[in-house]
Amino acid sequence: MDPVLFLAATLRISIPYVLASVGACFSERGGVINIALEGMMLNGALAYVLGANATGSAWAGVPCAIAAGLATAGLHALVTVRFRADQITSGLGINLLAAGVTRFVLKQVFQSSSNSSRVPGLESFAIAGPAMVRELGQVFASPLVLVTIALVPASQWLLFRSVFGLRLRAVGERPESLATLGLSVGLQRTLGVLASGALAGLAGAWLASEQHSFTDGMTVGRGYIALAAMIVGKWTPLGAAAACLLFGAAESLQIALQGSGFPNELLQMTPYVVTMLALAGFIGGAVPPRSVGVPYDPERS
Repeated sequence: MDPVLFLAATLRISIPYVLASVGACFSERGGVINIALEGMMLNGALAYVLGANATGSAWAGVPCAIAAGLATAGLHALVTVRFRADQITSGLGINLLAAGVTRFVLKQVFQSSSNSSRVPGLESFAIAGPAMVRELGQVFASPLVLVTIALVPASQWLLFRSVFGLRLRAVGERPESLATLGLSVGLQRTLGVLASGALAGLAGAWLASEQHSFTDGMTVGRGYIALAAMIVGKWTPLGAAAACLLFGAAESLQIALQGSGFPNELLQMTPYVVTMLALAGFIGGAVPPRSVGVPYDPERS
């Protein structure tokens, strides 16, 4: 197993995890559990394909994916923030809705309930040099990879060094303290959920761009792993990104060991086993925001 190629594969695989996991930090720091990451990514992936297919441009698909993620997040915010419904139930319902809606749209547009036509993907900048250098360089030369690398420290700063981040963390810890200042708890929580939706939609765009198509259920649990990475990373963008690299390495190892004699069923379990072990090891030391998952009712405050 070549270490350079392994590193390149790990980075490429980790991108959607990182985007979705960092997005989850915004939602949960604001007090809203976001199980709906899976549905947001799935809708984003389909929207990317629809946009790229209609225009012939991969870049036209990216804003479509972000818009789909925002729309899905808006639904989650409406149900959980405005109507104070159970957040986990809402997230699971959105995931099931996304699975059905994407299959329906796929059938209507591409006359197939399993996959779309081939669409253009986001192209990397040209890299010169030996083959291994080009392989690793191509990962960093992808515009969306560079955006992701920039988003991680920017999100860390936004959450822990900006006024917006202070207010968002306040509604995740003690929403009543923010309300006493005359600020809207619902608005802050909605903004956190919308931020998570935009990043999850971008993660879906990466998946569809890499595959040059949309396939039914193509997220295959990545949203849940991204949520686990956020917990392992203790609800911080930097920690979540580091955890995503661990999970990306596990998935890359699974791919690298295929055909080596290991039972395929065991190899397919690798990313999920790593997720469970990581949660078992870190969950005891991870303290969630005090009011995460708790609907805010101003009449009871």
